[in-house]
Amino acid sequence: MAQSSTKELNHSDLDTARRVLKIEADALDALATSLDGPFTAALDLIERATGRVVITGMGKSGHVGNKIAATMASTGQPAFFVHPGEASHGDLGMVQSDDVVIALSNSGETTELSDIIAYTRRMRIGLIGMTRRPGSTLAQACDVALVIPDSPEACSIGLAPTTSTTVMLALGDALAVCLLERKGFTAQDFRNFHPGGKLGQRLLKIKDLMHDGDHVPLIAKAAPMSEALIIMTQKCFGVVGVTDADGVLAGIITDGDLRRHMSKDLINRSAGEVMTQGCVTVSPSQIAGEALAIMNERKITSLFCVEDTKPVGILHIHDCLRAGVA
Repeated sequence: MAQSSTKELNHSDLDTARRVLKIEADALDALATSLDGPFTAALDLIERATGRVVITGMGKSGHVGNKIAATMASTGQPAFFVHPGEASHGDLGMVQSDDVVIALSNSGETTELSDIIAYTRRMRIGLIGMTRRPGSTLAQACDVALVIPDSPEACSIGLAPTTSTTVMLALGDALAVCLLERKGFTAQDFRNFHPGGKLGQRLLKIKDLMHDGDHVPLIAKAAPMSEALIIMTQKCFGVVGVTDADGVLAGIITDGDLRRHMSKDLINRSAGEVMTQGCVTVSPSQIAGEALAIMNERKITSLFCVEDTKPVGILHIHDCLRAGVA
């Protein structure tokens, strides 16, 4: 009997969860449809500003504002969060005349925002409001009002901030990504802001991991295979690159090439006769993850790194794995 009751309870919980997600998904669809001129105007206002984006909000809106500020800061737009209560007690000094303020308030009537709103108006600081009520004090006071859809909160009593905070968060993401694309923000820029953790590992460049200088196994096309075998053994990569008279990488000799050309006179043949032409190469400036993908796809363990067709390094799959590139 208890087991049956548990199953019924779980079923009810799943129904509730699905209802919550459906309500919030519908609100996001409505938000996407409602985007118009004010959204572009907000982007223009931020882009014109020479300072930072200062985000503020009270309660749950404040938590959302913190996340939006963090996302903007990590994608090339200097931004930080100021608590409206602290702003009224000295932190308004953090807001400069060349900044833009984004104030979040579902009702648009949050009392704690009054001082920072008044400060932006007095100091002629750009103000963007994010609210659900177009006729609210915040919407009327700001330079650009981003009005979110008047969608119901997802809780059964319709009061807990759920749908409204989800929509605000998504709208903040939309602003951040649009600014990112306007600035031409690259993967390397992203890595500069995320040097630690898994993101830093994934965005390592090949030049950060490759072996260079005397560690690179290279031999001239005219050199005998007896020398090529010695270099392959000494360098421990299982390959040797073959260069022409101009130092250009002309081909590569692998264990497979040795097996295919196995004969009594192998050591007397030239490296150019045994090599495979047109080997796959990478640039030192590429992301290491790209090299790992190539090696996995082609089932090889090493890649030569070239600049202007000349070999400058070699990368082994173990180098990627040791660095945590995946």
